[in-house]
Amino acid sequence: MIYLLKEYANEPIDLAKTMMMALIHDIVEIDAGDTYAYDEVGNQTKRERELKAAERIFGMLPEDQGNYLRTLWDEFEAYESSDAKYAHLLDNFQPLLLNDASGGIAWLEHGVKKSQIYKRNARIEETSEVVWAKMKEIVGEHIEKGNVIND
Repeated sequence: MIYLLKEYANEPIDLAKTMMMALIHDIVEIDAGDTYAYDEVGNQTKRERELKAAERIFGMLPEDQGNYLRTLWDEFEAYESSDAKYAHLLDNFQPLLLNDASGGIAWLEHGVKKSQIYKRNARIEETSEVVWAKMKEIVGEHIEKGNVIND
């Protein structure tokens, strides 16, 4: 997705760096125990679990590699650079597309509200107006279908 949608990024990105950033982020999430986006309880301990996972994973590597990958992970977490913003965009867009492809079942099962989706994705527009418009369109369709609560 990073490669396929790069033309829709508002700012230029370093393709290889952004791909590595997204992969490293996912490895840490997997090790920490991925938390459902709208799980209020699980999200309370997410940061702590991910920090421990990052320290463990990057600590197993030779120092230069561990430091480089930790720097990428920290940049992703800081959400400030154009590369980090774009990696976040896709980290959020992919599950939204999966929810759409599955008929919105996860949103329906968890009683997800439009406000939750919009809050989680509040910074997407600054990274890509095109992707943000598509996300809003998808959410709107699922509101009409009754899969997302319109609050």
